[in-house]
Amino acid sequence: MNLPNLLTLSRIPMMFVIVWLMREDFVGAASLAFALFVAAGITDWLDGFYARKLKLVSNFGILMDALTDKILMLGLMIALVELGMVQIFLVLLILGREFMITGLRLVAATKGVVMAAESAGKQKTVTQIIAVGGFLLSAVFSVDLVAAGLPRADEIAEWIYWIGRVLFWLCVVMTLYSGVKYFKRYGQLIFSAE
Repeated sequence: MNLPNLLTLSRIPMMFVIVWLMREDFVGAASLAFALFVAAGITDWLDGFYARKLKLVSNFGILMDALTDKILMLGLMIALVELGMVQIFLVLLILGREFMITGLRLVAATKGVVMAAESAGKQKTVTQIIAVGGFLLSAVFSVDLVAAGLPRADEIAEWIYWIGRVLFWLCVVMTLYSGVKYFKRYGQLIFSAE
């Protein structure tokens, strides 16, 4: 297995460790969770960079990169539901969209059509990352930096938390919007006879 594929697959175990750290209450757990989240983002960038640079772009890499990103983000969103930070119906909307688009991609592939990533889909991903990162960062302030004695850390945590909530609603809207765009462009593939 080559370096880009190893970097891609590393995000799945990272998700489990991040979720475990999110549920722990020892000082430093929130900071470690946030640091691993950032590391997952860096590996996402690195695997694409090295795959292109080393000319190792493969169907496996393209599929697994998108899949591991979805597993990571949805796993963290489910953990946020358990922690009471996000409403379950919002995550179910995102989950439903992801399954629908994945199904559409599979149907398109059987018909020889490659569904290119759309800008709305990329914007959706960025919004999801920032929203989830905001929740993780608010925990860094509310737990670790309060314990470290940083003045006003709890107030900063509250602001970051609410910014994360607003961004999460925005990411739901962006997720649904990008899903509609994909179906407008490729939906006819599902019902065509060929």
